[in-house]
Amino acid sequence: MDITLFTPEESPFFQSTQQSNGQAAIDMHSNNQPQNSHTSTSRSSDSGVLPSASGKWASRLLKECAQAISEKDSSKIHQLLWMLNELASPYGDCDQKLASYFLQALFCKATESGQRCYKTLTSVADKSHSFDSARKLILKFQEVSPWMTFGHVASNGAILEALEGETKLHIIDISNTLCTQWPTLLEALATRNDDTPHLKLTVVVTTSTVKSVMKEVGQRMEKFARLMGVPFEFNAIMGLNHLAELTKEVLGVQEDEAIVVNCIGALRRVEVEERGAVIQMFQSLRPRVVTIVEEEADLSSSRDDFVKCFEECLRFYTLYFEMLEESFVPTSNERLMLERECSRSIVRVLACDDEKSSEEDCERRERGSQWSERLKEAFSPVGFSDDVVDDVKALLKRYRAGWALVLPQGDHDDSGIYLTWKEEPVLWASAWKP
Repeated sequence: MDITLFTPEESPFFQSTQQSNGQAAIDMHSNNQPQNSHTSTSRSSDSGVLPSASGKWASRLLKECAQAISEKDSSKIHQLLWMLNELASPYGDCDQKLASYFLQALFCKATESGQRCYKTLTSVADKSHSFDSARKLILKFQEVSPWMTFGHVASNGAILEALEGETKLHIIDISNTLCTQWPTLLEALATRNDDTPHLKLTVVVTTSTVKSVMKEVGQRMEKFARLMGVPFEFNAIMGLNHLAELTKEVLGVQEDEAIVVNCIGALRRVEVEERGAVIQMFQSLRPRVVTIVEEEADLSSSRDDFVKCFEECLRFYTLYFEMLEESFVPTSNERLMLERECSRSIVRVLACDDEKSSEEDCERRERGSQWSERLKEAFSPVGFSDDVVDDVKALLKRYRAGWALVLPQGDHDDSGIYLTWKEEPVLWASAWKP
C-alpha cells in the first residue's frame, strides 16, 4: 500500500460537494464515533429503517447502494446513503469502517464528484507526509504483518541468486516502500564469499508523497551501505508521466552492469492499455531478472461494470481491513492510518474511472494469473528456489496464525507464489527472465 496519511476530518470535501451539487442533504460528518444506539436486528433497507449496527451488515448495504447507483435509482440511492452514513464510522468495528470509506466513494460516484474528492485527498496526503511518520508506519506494519515483507524476502532471494558472482550490480527499483527492502540485501552482499560487488540503486518514484522524502531516504541508504562496506551509488528518478518513458539513458544503464528490475505494487499504477509497453521497456533493458509483487485482486477486467468492480473492490478491502483488525490492537494509531490511506485508492477505483490523470493515479489491480499472461509475452517465469521458499516460510512463522504460503500447482501455473490470509490469496510474488 502507498504510505499516504489522510485524516478524513481535515477534508472539506463532503461539505463542499453537498453545497455545489444541491443533492440529498446527507451529513457526512455526523459519525465521528462508533454508532452503538441502533438496536433493530430484523429491519432492512426496504423498510427505510436502520438495520442493526451489529453483525455483518456493511457488505449488504454497500452492494445494494452500488446496484442502485448503477440503475440510477435516485430515491433508493438517497435512502441507502443516509442509512450508511448513520451507521458508518472510521472509529468503529470492521463493518463500520468499511461502510465509512466505501460510503465516501459511493457518494462521489452518485454526485459525479470523484475527481474533486480525489484531488482533495491527494493534497491532504502530500501536505501531511513526512519521512519519520511514513517510516514508523511502514516499520510497525512490517512488525505485525507480512503484507510487505513477503514480497521483499521473495524478491531479494531471487535477485541474489540471479546476481551471484557479478561484480557490478544495478537494481532499478520501481516501488514506493521507501527502500525498506534493501538493507537486508546489502547485508547479504556484504557477507558474500567472493569480493563485495558495487551496487547502483536507481529508484523510480511513481507517487507524489514519496518524492518529498527521497533525499533523506538516499542519505540513509548511503550511510547504511558504508556501514556494511558495500560500494554504493544511489539515484532517484522523479517527474515521469509514464513508466514507458524510461530508457537505458534515463536510467543510466551501463553495458557492464548486471541489471535487475524490481516492481513492488508498481504495475497496477500503469494504465491498463499501457502495461504491455512497460513490460516491453523492461525487456529492452536486458535484465538478469525481473521481480514482480502485486496485490491479488481483479479491478481491471471489471472496470466497465460498476457493480462487478465494486464487489471485487469490497471483497479485497474487506480482507485487508479484517487483517488489520486482527494484527493491531484496537487503539492503534498505525492501524487507523493504514485504513485511512485506503480512502484515496477506493475513491480512485470506484468514482474516477472515466477521468484520465497522471499515471500514479491508476489503481487497476490484476490477479497473478493476469499479470503472468502479460509478462509471458516478453519473459519466462523463474521458479523460486527451495532456499527462497524456506526463507519465506521462516518469515511467516514470525507472525500470528492465519498466514500461509501457496506454491504453484500443476504445469499451467509455474509463475509465482501466493501469500494467503485465512486461505484467501492476497499477494502474488514472481520472478522473470528474458
